[in-house]
Amino acid sequence: MDTTFAVVLLLITLALIFDFINGFHDAANSIATVVSTRVLSPGKAVIWAAFFNFIAAFGFGTAVAKTVGSGMIDLGIVTFAVIGAGLVGAIVWNLITWFFGLPTSSSHALFGGYAGAAVAKAGFGAVIISGWTKTLVFMVVAPLVGLFVGLAMMVLIFWTFRRAVPARVDHWFRKLQLLSAAAFSLMHGANDAQKTMGIIAGVLFTAGYLRTFHIPFWVVLAAHTAIGLGTLSGGWRIIKTMGQKVTKLLPVQGFAAETGAAAAIFMATHLGVGISTTHTITGAIVGVGSIRRLSAVRWGVARQIVWAWVLTIPAAASVGAATFWLLHLVGLS
Repeated sequence: MDTTFAVVLLLITLALIFDFINGFHDAANSIATVVSTRVLSPGKAVIWAAFFNFIAAFGFGTAVAKTVGSGMIDLGIVTFAVIGAGLVGAIVWNLITWFFGLPTSSSHALFGGYAGAAVAKAGFGAVIISGWTKTLVFMVVAPLVGLFVGLAMMVLIFWTFRRAVPARVDHWFRKLQLLSAAAFSLMHGANDAQKTMGIIAGVLFTAGYLRTFHIPFWVVLAAHTAIGLGTLSGGWRIIKTMGQKVTKLLPVQGFAAETGAAAAIFMATHLGVGISTTHTITGAIVGVGSIRRLSAVRWGVARQIVWAWVLTIPAAASVGAATFWLLHLVGLS
């Protein structure tokens, strides 16, 4: 077997492993609210979410994939070792945060690992500032948009159904939450799977299998299949944190949180920005939880989550850089 082909195959496999872990790690984003409100059992919820993760392959383009693959790191310095080290950085950080049940961003872990490996090879000049600007801005904007849209949805629902019998409202929103969970899972797949597509396309471009940087459709299908299978596996430690520890949710609140988060992710996906679906849904959950009273949100848990968010990019970057240096020491840079 040709050595280049073998390395390409290895890196594509590693990228799809990351994508699987992304789905596994971020399953909580898609199903925590619908499980915590008991609208669906955990088993049915992961099947529901995985299905919509996969069908997002059809109809949402590849703008985010192109940003990740060619808009954040100078392709002129990218080597197989940089890509491999970046993926290792993201995978290691995802597994650490999964073990502790922290809903951190798989997207930011990937960005951090990739950037750390690139900087280890060529210095900070390897980073494309314009590509990172949108990502860092949305790191703050996404949870705030999720929070305020979720909050606004709750206000609108309370006003619209102010004279309705609570039991009837609960009955209807149990049905509507199936739609909001589907919408969020669809947007989760649409945004997150594209990040793996960008990395795989970068591997193919670096190897010379692509003359121009673009995303082949088989890459789209492979990425959505991997993230769907990961979601189907379910990261139960994080689901418990998202669905029970931050705040207790009713079906009407689950609907508002998922709808608000889906709207924010749709906006970012349309703009080609790779955002954190984890940050977005967490912000929305905090928003709908706080409308009852601020004490309904467990702010100590929320503070731990925010600290994990802050640490994600530098931590993954450190692992990515360390992995690249190890590869360099054995002559694989």
